[in-house]
Amino acid sequence: MTTAPVFHARGLAKTYTMGEVQVHALRNVDLDLYAGEFVVILGPSGSGKSTLLNILGGLDAPTAGTVEFRDHVLTDADDRALTQYRREHVGFVFQFYNLIPALTAFENVALVTALATEKHGKATADPAQVLRLVGLGERMDNFPAQLSGGEQQRVAIARAVAKRPDVLLCDEPTGALDVGTGKLVLQALKTANREFGTLTVVITHNVAVAAMADRVLKLRDGQIVSDEAVAAPVDPEALAW
Repeated sequence: MTTAPVFHARGLAKTYTMGEVQVHALRNVDLDLYAGEFVVILGPSGSGKSTLLNILGGLDAPTAGTVEFRDHVLTDADDRALTQYRREHVGFVFQFYNLIPALTAFENVALVTALATEKHGKATADPAQVLRLVGLGERMDNFPAQLSGGEQQRVAIARAVAKRPDVLLCDEPTGALDVGTGKLVLQALKTANREFGTLTVVITHNVAVAAMADRVLKLRDGQIVSDEAVAAPVDPEALAW
C-alpha cells in the first residue's frame, strides 16, 4: 500500500507501576494502519489490546514511543488537542452501549451529528440513513429500553459512524452478546466500513472474528507477534464461532 498511513506508531511502550511491581502492557510496538482497512487485533486478556486502542484513540499516553495521526504527533498533544482529536476524528464503540435512555434511537444518533456540525462544521451522515444501514430502519423511534442488546449496540455503531470519523475504534463490541446477535453487530460494522471507507479497528479475544478482517494483528505479552493480510475475508454471517 503506497498511500500514507492514518496511524504511524513507532516504539510504543506502556508500563504501569503497581507498588513495587512494573507491568509492561506494551513493548516496543511498531504499527501502520491505513484508510479503509478493517483490522482485527487478537490476543488474550492482558496482551495489551485495550492499551493499544486507548493510545490510538487519545485516551491514554504511552510511556515511550510516538504515534502520528496524519502527520500530527498525538504523543506531543496536550489534553485540549486530544479532546479535539477525539471529537473530530475518532468514533468509539465499546462493549457497553452508553446510549441516552431518554432519547430514541434516532435522537441518540442525531444528537451526535448536530454537535459535530455545530461545533466543528463537519459534513455528517443522515441519522436515518445510518440507522437503516445497520438494519434499524424500523426501530428509529424506539427508546433503548425497548431495544435488544444487539440493537442497542447497532445504535451505538450508527452513532459513532454518523459523524463521519476517520477512525472507528471498537473494544470487544460483541463481548456482551450471544453468537447470533454478535454476528449482526459485526455485519453492521463491516457494512459501515464499506459504505464510508472508515479505518475500522476491532479488538477481540475471539479468534473466529479474524476471518472477516482485511488484516489481523496478534498481540501477546504487549508485543505484535504477527501481522497478516486476509486473502478472502468472509461475511460475518459465515463466521464459525
